[in-house]
Amino acid sequence: MRDLLTVIGLACLAVVLLTGYATFRVWAEGQRDDSRPADAIVVMGAAQYDGRPSPVFAARIDHAIDLFRDGVAPRLIVTGGKQEGDRTTEAASARAYAIARGVPPTAILFEDKSRTTLESIRALRSLMDQNDLKTAVFVSDRPHMLRVLRMAADEGITAYGSPTTTSPIEGDPLKRADATVHELLALAQYFLVGGASGAP
Repeated sequence: MRDLLTVIGLACLAVVLLTGYATFRVWAEGQRDDSRPADAIVVMGAAQYDGRPSPVFAARIDHAIDLFRDGVAPRLIVTGGKQEGDRTTEAASARAYAIARGVPPTAILFEDKSRTTLESIRALRSLMDQNDLKTAVFVSDRPHMLRVLRMAADEGITAYGSPTTTSPIEGDPLKRADATVHELLALAQYFLVGGASGAP
């Protein structure tokens, strides 16, 4: 019994240490802005409401537009399909939003079939190949960046992160904590089963 309790205790300690390390990595990656000249700026999709990007999504798009205006890349790629019952896609709403703010339509590419981060990254790989794009600066919220960049690297994309600092979750500790827990679970799923069940 003593040996069993020892094993259980060590296992619990290992889980705590691993969770702590993963939490630190999520936090640390979210603090880094590695934006640099690239072939494209990629906006990771988020919720939209009948063609209007949610505040979280709008913050991502606004940051990507700023990078585009600064000359970081000549192409903007927006991503995201639609959820059940939606009349339009995340990518379509992001494209319209960017065009309304001065981004030339010819500079925008889109991926509008995916419903998860992994699906977006895999579809993006194909889209980039079709357009001879090799490098990309990815835009999302701080907690999301580690998973996005890991998935992109695993798909062979030379990826850099530039998290938005104006997301609504930034000023809400509870939302930030919830987003971090979501990322820890999604990362665990990705590493254990390769995203087979499709974490958002």
